[in-house]
Amino acid sequence: MRNFEMSPVPKLDSLEDFPLGSSFPSFYITEKNAGWRVFRPVIDLAKCVQCHRCYLLCPDGAIHKTPEGTFEVDYDFCKGCGICAHECKLQAITMKKEGSE
Repeated sequence: MRNFEMSPVPKLDSLEDFPLGSSFPSFYITEKNAGWRVFRPVIDLAKCVQCHRCYLLCPDGAIHKTPEGTFEVDYDFCKGCGICAHECKLQAITMKKEGSE
């Protein structure tokens, strides 16, 4: 059996010590990788209250805040997992089938 060494774990004493948002910024993956997506999230800006929940929970870092303060999805990197829509308490994000609307 191999003897794997653990990577050093940073000391995180308070909530402020944790990184905000996705672990990596968008474009960390250098190639577009969402070509197999079946459903895509669509944000209803009239319902969105900018709570940042979708932004914080997106595993791909595909949701960005615009200079106007709204959120948008980078469809080149979104895989359509639906976590953002599931976690949106106001149902401002719906999953639409690719090719519709």
